[in-house]
Amino acid sequence: MPVITLPDGSTRQFDAAVTGATVAEAIGPGLARAALAMEVDGRLMDLSAEIGADASLRFITRRDPEALEMIRHDCAHVLAEAVQELFPGTQVTIGPPIEHGFYYDFHRNEPFTPEDFPAIEAKMREIIARGDRFVRRVVSRAEAVDLFVRKGERFKVELIRDLPGDQVISLYSQGDWVDLCRGPHMRTTADIGAAFKLTKVAGAYWRGKPENPVLSRIYGTAWRDQKELDAHLTMLEEAEKRDHRRLGQAMDLFHFQPEAPGAVFWHPRGWKLFSTLTDYMRRRQEDAGYQEINTPDIMDRALWEKSGHWDKFRDAMYLTEAKEERVFALKPMNCPGGIQVFKQGLRSYRELPLKFGEFGKVHRFEPSGALHGLMRVRGFTQDDAHVFCTEAQIEEESVKVIDLCLSIYRDFGFEDVRIKFSDRPEKRVGSDEIWDRSEAALKGALRAAGIHDYSVNKGEGAFYGPKLEFVLRDAIGRDWQCGTLQVDFNMPGALGASYIGEDGQRHVPVMLHRALFGSLERFTGILIEHTAGRLPFWLAPVQVVVATIVDDALPAARQAVAALRRAGLRVETDFRNEKINRKVPDHIEARVPVLAILGRREAEEGRVVLRRLPGREQQELPLAVAVAQLAADAMPPDLSTTPVAAE
Repeated sequence: MPVITLPDGSTRQFDAAVTGATVAEAIGPGLARAALAMEVDGRLMDLSAEIGADASLRFITRRDPEALEMIRHDCAHVLAEAVQELFPGTQVTIGPPIEHGFYYDFHRNEPFTPEDFPAIEAKMREIIARGDRFVRRVVSRAEAVDLFVRKGERFKVELIRDLPGDQVISLYSQGDWVDLCRGPHMRTTADIGAAFKLTKVAGAYWRGKPENPVLSRIYGTAWRDQKELDAHLTMLEEAEKRDHRRLGQAMDLFHFQPEAPGAVFWHPRGWKLFSTLTDYMRRRQEDAGYQEINTPDIMDRALWEKSGHWDKFRDAMYLTEAKEERVFALKPMNCPGGIQVFKQGLRSYRELPLKFGEFGKVHRFEPSGALHGLMRVRGFTQDDAHVFCTEAQIEEESVKVIDLCLSIYRDFGFEDVRIKFSDRPEKRVGSDEIWDRSEAALKGALRAAGIHDYSVNKGEGAFYGPKLEFVLRDAIGRDWQCGTLQVDFNMPGALGASYIGEDGQRHVPVMLHRALFGSLERFTGILIEHTAGRLPFWLAPVQVVVATIVDDALPAARQAVAALRRAGLRVETDFRNEKINRKVPDHIEARVPVLAILGRREAEEGRVVLRRLPGREQQELPLAVAVAQLAADAMPPDLSTTPVAAE
């Protein structure tokens, strides 16, 4: 006789095991129509699942956040069914919901193209209109293998055979179509609705490994209603205009080429932008008491085994064998190197907290299908820092990191910052008692920093400790995870770090792992897209282009260039024999913020015309006044008494 407790505290008692659908009907016809799934004691389940014992129950309706992920999950199943109906012989692999949508990977001799989308979408709408019920069935491993062998689905067979021995194997059918799936799902395909659209197709290796077959991945987006879909499609259009790869080419910042996949070739302008970001962060860190270090790019595998990275990241590490047959690895992380610096010499508690910062280049293998401009590369620079402290100092030092992080984001125009707390993952090092202490300390830091509105990512902490993630919302509403703060009781001890405490005994320090930009390459891409390439004046790689109208102005223009450069401004010239109306569009396209224009009269009078692009307004000033004004505008926000907002 299960007793069901509802969110308002009321209860319902039933004589026998009962499904969620039956409970909803007992409460009322309105809920029975609206309920799509249920959460039982915190676990999301199908409405058709039976509840046989006392439980807390919450129904999921279309307005709940969980419904959106279920709509996308169900839409992926409908996509796969539609593809197999239209293109017999296509094999299905996996199809998860993702942020903003879903995808499904298919194996087919001929890859799909966007030209296939109209027919697939039409078939999907037909399946949705049929309203086929999602039906779950638990089967044995042998039964599941036999089913998919008979269907010719070798990828599904491989997945089933690789499942843990104690894994419950469930199949979901919608009409006659069957897929391997853990669920849960909504009631019927009709619950998906019509607010979906296929967006792109890409190649992907099976299981992300280059030695495996190449699959055809179809992406789609799905929402609760047409209004949400339209808003998302508008955002995608704007995102296309802001794509940092296109703008990076227009601004002459960087490029990629096949000989170095996932590696950036920085051009002079791009490297100036990168260096300006690095200089800014270096100043902020020095002001906050960090000392900069640099550690080797290649280290013996033994160090990575001790740190725990070998077991966790081996598949993503680049390995090499030297002539003495030792195995070395390009570093995927900076932290073990930072610990080696800490270990040099005898450390005292009086030195703590000791803060080491490093602009360390790390290398991680990413599948070629996952590479995406600056946003996803194989070699990138982290603004890493490691704070060695006592357990009693964790909260205070964490608050300092949080405050520094939020201050830096404000300097770049990011006012909307979300914080996520990630607790212990299933696979981790260290005792539960240590994890209890580290999680409590990090939560205490959030309270001390006055931050109470944060979300929790269950089980998403690092393998050595809990972490905070700082998520920036950009100008068109997209979220980007950038900074992190991690509390680590484990790695310093594993690598032999210690200090002499006040009691004269050796103690293992706690280490706070901290990154603010995260990856400088990725943060650069985010900034370009956030600003649509119109970077704040202080950050622009080219701040001023001095342009002439007539050749007679060349001597005065060269004097203007020299004066601007003496004032610390980044200046280029445009002395082409072209009309000024031909020059202006080129510099607008290149996102140059200011043109300093000189004609015959300006040259004779020692003046210059400033035009702030992409606008049309012009300001004529004496050269010295113009230089002083631009130099003041170019002051970085950490050096200026007046904060400079992103433009």
